[in-house]
Parts: sequence; C-alpha cells; structure tokens
Amino acid sequence: MPKIGLVYIITALFFISCKSEKKEKDEIKIGAKQKEISSFDIGKKIFEGKGKCYTCHKIDKKSIGPGVVEIMKTYKEQNADLVAFLKQEAEPIVDPETYTVMKTNFAIIKTFSEEELKALEIYMTEVGK
Repeated sequence: MPKIGLVYIITALFFISCKSEKKEKDEIKIGAKQKEISSFDIGKKIFEGKGKCYTCHKIDKKSIGPGVVEIMKTYKEQNADLVAFLKQEAEPIVDPETYTVMKTNFAIIKTFSEEELKALEIYMTEVGK
C-alpha cells in the first residue's frame, strides 16, 4: 500500500511540473503577441486614468474647468502649445479664472513623461474636433 501512495505522489508531482512549464510557455507567447498602443490610446488612458483630467474637463461642455473642445479650439486659434502649459512653461489662455484649481494638478502632471504629455495632447486634439 505505501508503494502505491508513493507512485501517486510522484505522478502528481510530474503532472504539476509539466503543467506549470506549459503555462510559462503560454505566457511568453501571449506577451510576444501584444500590439503597440497608439498615442491616442495612451492619451485617453492618461485623460481618463492617472491624469484624472476627466474630473474637471468634460469633452464638449464646461464643468469645473473648460471642456476639451473649447480648450483645443483656443489653442488652435492662438497657435499655442498645450504641452508647454502642462509643463508650466506657458501662461493659461483658456479660462485663467480657474487656473488656481488647475495648479493643484501640476503635482500629478509633473510625473508624466514627454511622450505621455504629447499623447495627451494628441488625444485632446482628436476628441476636441
């Protein structure tokens, strides 16, 4: 009887080790097939996610801050640089009265890379049309 128990244990260990090896291979295959994320999608994730922009900025209407359509229209008309504003290298031009509220968000924005800021601008430009 103890020999049969030992055979069961060895067989179980064999199947467990084979199964986890297969799982690792599957994970590698899946990881290799990931497609590249577009700048628009990165910008959208930032706007709706870690940037928390959506909290104050709706797409086509004023909320706490101006809507994205209004922001991008103003930046286009004045040939202004949104990324420079987000980096605090340019003055507010859309709704200066709400700038004090926006200033509190620069702590978050400072953590964004140049690529993320440009992706955010691409997203806002597209949805602001």
